[in-house]
Amino acid sequence: MKFAELSALYHQPLFDLISQSRAVHLQHWPGEEVQRCSLLSIKTGGCSEDCAYCAQSAHYFTGVEREELLSLENVLAAARRARSQGATRFCMGAAWRGVRDGSGKFECVLEIVREVSQLGMEVCVTLGEIGPVEARKLKSAGVTAYNHNIDTSPEFYPEIVSTHTFQNRLDTIANFDPPPDSVPINCLMPMPGTPLADQPPVDIFELVRLIAVTRIALPKARVRLAAGRTRISREGQALCFFAGTNSIFYGDKLLTAKNPAADVDVVLLRELGLQPQGVTAS
Repeated sequence: MKFAELSALYHQPLFDLISQSRAVHLQHWPGEEVQRCSLLSIKTGGCSEDCAYCAQSAHYFTGVEREELLSLENVLAAARRARSQGATRFCMGAAWRGVRDGSGKFECVLEIVREVSQLGMEVCVTLGEIGPVEARKLKSAGVTAYNHNIDTSPEFYPEIVSTHTFQNRLDTIANFDPPPDSVPINCLMPMPGTPLADQPPVDIFELVRLIAVTRIALPKARVRLAAGRTRISREGQALCFFAGTNSIFYGDKLLTAKNPAADVDVVLLRELGLQPQGVTAS
């Protein structure tokens, strides 16, 4: 869909928009199913990028300590724990500008991916900018998805990050055909010490509109509520599920940001009549 079409969808009356997105959702997905995903920072802090929202940037004093790449044993322990709690997708993020084939850290990541992929979960990584060689090797090792943030619009990009460009991001993800089958949607989590530390919460109706448009534009993609759920009410999350969300990040931490506790999410899903993916209702 072109931008003009997406804009027209977004600016409809809210109830008209979410009625359409709900119909699209039910056409392509079980209405009650929600995938639970776990996210682990396997290399934290010290990133050379200057993303204005990120506590892991070396450009800001945020209190986040720099850590080296986690050991295979520690990552596997976290993945097994996530699986035991009901996660069917395990995502790993590293605070790097990018990674290249032949480097020691890339070889370590490939080994980690090979082992995690044996646990039966979808395996997702985000390692910064990569090229075709790295992408092929990650896929061969067991990666099923590569997560990549667009960050913001081309016009606003210089206000958010200067160490890479909007075009750099497009060069990494290109124009997918078929389109992505997983779309995480982040709400800003203002982190102390970053330039965006004092930003107010994202308006819930703006978020619901964005989810609804995403569901209509990408009917076969999982639309995932990612960062920022601690700032969204239960009622707001319910609207997001109705509008087309069918996946959440699960667990009390997302990289360096807080996330709702697992038991809180279990209660919310139950009260909404939603069923975690891979779990049969009793």
